[in-house]
Amino acid sequence: MSPHPPGKIFGEATGPQRLGLPDPARMSEAQRAAHDAIAAGPRGKVEGPLAVWLHSAELANRAQALGEYCRFGSSLPPRLSELAILVMGAFWQAGFEWHVHAPIAEAAGIAPAIIAAVKAGDQPIFTEPDAQAVHDFARELLHTRAISDETYAIARHAIGDRGVVDLVGVLGYYGLISMTIKAFRVGIPE
Repeated sequence: MSPHPPGKIFGEATGPQRLGLPDPARMSEAQRAAHDAIAAGPRGKVEGPLAVWLHSAELANRAQALGEYCRFGSSLPPRLSELAILVMGAFWQAGFEWHVHAPIAEAAGIAPAIIAAVKAGDQPIFTEPDAQAVHDFARELLHTRAISDETYAIARHAIGDRGVVDLVGVLGYYGLISMTIKAFRVGIPE
């Protein structure tokens, strides 16, 4: 059964975006430094929720550093971290997040049928035990706000202690991304 309310288009903003990139001509020194740090990093640009965060330069600095680790430096291979990101994006119906990460997930090796099932809130059929473990861990944590001993043991066996810690970090960071998208109505780029 899909967790998405009937009649609602996945990821559709319900009004105009509330905050975007601050006016570059009026950015403070701290905002400019945060902007430049994000743009110079592996993302190569400042858009979406990261642009919103520039209204609080210190948050932008700290959050983008965590995000850089979660996306580009964690112990999880991209196939697994992107799967976790998609589970979070689907849970929050965060269209911007989905728009950015679904193609990255597919390029990292997540099958289109799995991506479609995650988006619909259905149970995908996995061939890799580690992907099954990451998906189930993420879904269980989001939907029950807890992790059973069985789910924890399966995830720990599949991705190790560091992997489980990094998985929770990825979910937490992309929870912040999703909340930013929803609170500020960050739209999908054209």
